[in-house]
Amino acid sequence: MIEFFFEEEFELLHQEEIKDWIADVIVSEERSVGDISFIFCDDKYLHDMNIRFLGHDTLTDIISFGNVLGKEVGGEIYISVERVEDNAKEYRETFEDELHRVIIHGVLHFCGYKDKTNDEKEEMRSREDAALAIRRF
Repeated sequence: MIEFFFEEEFELLHQEEIKDWIADVIVSEERSVGDISFIFCDDKYLHDMNIRFLGHDTLTDIISFGNVLGKEVGGEIYISVERVEDNAKEYRETFEDELHRVIIHGVLHFCGYKDKTNDEKEEMRSREDAALAIRRF
């Protein structure tokens, strides 16, 4: 089950369509949908988590904690709406396009994709682009 939670005042548009899209991407990766929670928050909330759980004193747009069991994809994905807004401006993207990229980025981590090396980053970007291309909303 895919669920959305909000730690700040934020309205996520097209929630049911986004859930269907996420499920389609997971299935296209030959995996199944488990319990996935998306928590939308602000910079302070995510920065505190980044320090507490990962030991990183930096701002970030996303932190994901996977709970993958075999082929079943699950876990928690925390997204800073503030970071997404700033990144959208920096990359000259719409807020929704950047938000959807970050959403699917977290899901792709659960599917086994990494982004530490340049090759991994390139593969991740390619998978993000492919996922964004099949959105129907």
